[in-house]
Amino acid sequence: MTDLDSRLNALTARIAGCQGIMIAFSGGVDSGLLAALAKEGANERVHAVFIDSPFASRSDVRDASQMARSLDLSFEIIRVPFPDTTVTSNPPDRCYHCKKTWSRVLLLRAEELGLTCVADGANASDASEHRPGLRASTEVGIIHPFLEAGITKQDIRRIARERGLPFWDKPSAACLASRIPYGETITEEKLRMVEAAEAILQGEGFFGIRVRNHGGLARIEVPAGEMPRLVAMRDQVVPLMKKAGFSYVTVDLEGYRSGSMDEVLPSSGLQERKGF
Repeated sequence: MTDLDSRLNALTARIAGCQGIMIAFSGGVDSGLLAALAKEGANERVHAVFIDSPFASRSDVRDASQMARSLDLSFEIIRVPFPDTTVTSNPPDRCYHCKKTWSRVLLLRAEELGLTCVADGANASDASEHRPGLRASTEVGIIHPFLEAGITKQDIRRIARERGLPFWDKPSAACLASRIPYGETITEEKLRMVEAAEAILQGEGFFGIRVRNHGGLARIEVPAGEMPRLVAMRDQVVPLMKKAGFSYVTVDLEGYRSGSMDEVLPSSGLQERKGF
């Protein structure tokens, strides 16, 4: 038995210990694999829930719904309102307040359905990142089977690939609010600008990208290998970005990297870096 097999057995045992389990479902590889493993473990009471907030793109909603169907999951979407100023003022711990509120929504729904556990796809790779939302969900009572079993993001992709799950290499995603610099107020207009701009780039075949909204300036992050193609398409891309509402369009020469908005945080806070 390999070390990964041992950790996977620990994960399976954790899930099996639940008398019914709700998966906080994002439509990403982490929650997708967790839901698949929960069903695989003969746990008949597996229910997935997608929290549809104003911070979620419509493509995220579609992806989650399609993945749930492909996995034959019991699935529902719960819509939540635009957050209050505690969140929209956009402090560095914004995710803590969001996740605490939405975790309570999940727990209440699980109680209504008679499910004893609510689990998310947080994993061991998240432990070294700025994830105040992880702390909030833990405080409320959400469990993290991957994290508890010491399973990393790389492990998750490997397990998903070995099980033939087509989403094993799906790029990581994050809520639209993560495109707004800390301290800048989050508004519906800013979020929709980002969503439209990223949809445009995805339509042109760019994936694993981010469009950061700096007061109406678009800072586009693409993988380094895609920069030449993006620059070559500037005559097409710039007018489309401006149509989405941006006044200026730039390309970040460092390329896409997880958590670039966190790079301005004090070094003392980097042990909590979040993978935006």
